[in-house]
Amino acid sequence: MALSVLNRLQDENKTLDTIMEEAYASDVLHDKRDRALLQALVFGVLRWQGRLDWIIAQFSKSPLQRIEPEILNILRLGLFQIIYLSKIPVSAAVNTSVEMAKSTAPLWVVKFVNGVLRNAVRKHETLEFPDLHTDPVTALSATKSFPRWLILRWLKRYGLEETEQLCDAINKIPPLTIRTNTIKATREELIKSLETGVEQPQPTRFSPDGITFSHPGVAIPDLPSFRQGWFQVQDEAAQLVTLMLNPQAEDTVLDACAGLGGKTGHIAQLMKNRGRIVAMDNDSHKLERLKAEMQRLGVENTTVRCHDLTRPISDEYHALFDRILVDAPCSGLGVLRRNPDIKWRLSKKNFRNYQKRQIQFMDHLAPCIKPSGIIVYSVCSTESEENEDVINAFLTTHSKFIIDKELAYLPSQIHSLVNEKGYMKTQPHAHHMDGFFAVVFKRNS
Repeated sequence: MALSVLNRLQDENKTLDTIMEEAYASDVLHDKRDRALLQALVFGVLRWQGRLDWIIAQFSKSPLQRIEPEILNILRLGLFQIIYLSKIPVSAAVNTSVEMAKSTAPLWVVKFVNGVLRNAVRKHETLEFPDLHTDPVTALSATKSFPRWLILRWLKRYGLEETEQLCDAINKIPPLTIRTNTIKATREELIKSLETGVEQPQPTRFSPDGITFSHPGVAIPDLPSFRQGWFQVQDEAAQLVTLMLNPQAEDTVLDACAGLGGKTGHIAQLMKNRGRIVAMDNDSHKLERLKAEMQRLGVENTTVRCHDLTRPISDEYHALFDRILVDAPCSGLGVLRRNPDIKWRLSKKNFRNYQKRQIQFMDHLAPCIKPSGIIVYSVCSTESEENEDVINAFLTTHSKFIIDKELAYLPSQIHSLVNEKGYMKTQPHAHHMDGFFAVVFKRNS
């Protein structure tokens, strides 16, 4: 099953979340331990793929690019178990890998898989990785498991020590973070309800409604408090974005890139389930799931609209909204802790494409805001092409807007994350949350 997920991720234009959901829905995974092992295998291989590939290259006579993708995934799965999963016997990891190769490859390839893994078992602990000081790009790429182009970019921006810290923070398995749905419960009530089902539920540092915990005894959807609609799964950084929007009870609000409704539900609870929210997305299937999610949460002030923001919005929405949230599609480099596949699927060429679309979205949404209204632009990316460059491009062509640098309504602890330009920036290694960027635009009256 893990091999199938990794192969599909390479072959199909689907996200890891979608493929994993389909795997979980199969008839094979009845035991929660099997589901946990599948997740450990898939996410572990993707998290450490760069390191695994470097080790495989040391024991393979064929260059990695000449190894069939499915065989390379078999090698990665076997090597990951050998190095990282202490409860799986080494012999079982090797034998299972060989058996998988037999089902798809000729005998000489099967022998190749067997030889590489058996050599790795004997010698991987004595391998010398590239020297950090003479060749930091190659060293960090191999040891920390990141593409060379990304390491080079971060070294130029952060320097060696901070780049190491960032890589280490991304490679740690993050705790689960949820947001209390205050329409139905308080954070204190939710923490109390979780104490018997999860380990170490604790309030988040910055978000007033967030809770982190680890090792839930059952799948999240099976927790009683989830079924009752007491929370949504949402990283702390994403929660701060909606706090920057600061929606009021009688506002008319547009959640312009609503997706599955994580921020829509947060907007609704801050509005005390009053006013009006329009949740917009270009994917009608996501909007159907959003409607079901709002029903679970008890949200009653939301309608949906399917629209592709690469096209202009109809005049009926012009000057209609008090507040607009643009949680724009982006590279996703800020959420690598939870989506390690992104670093292998992304290219630095993608940044300009994302930037073009982000600017286009903002251009089409600008006419929809009322005088004195606000637009919050946010992305789960730490890269300047999707951050400052988009902001500068928008301000250059929209003179009616200014950046709100005061943000007087924000709690003091969140102010520490906002710089002198009014940009909120979070980082995994500095703040123990996902990497986000957000800014508040105010339209002149």
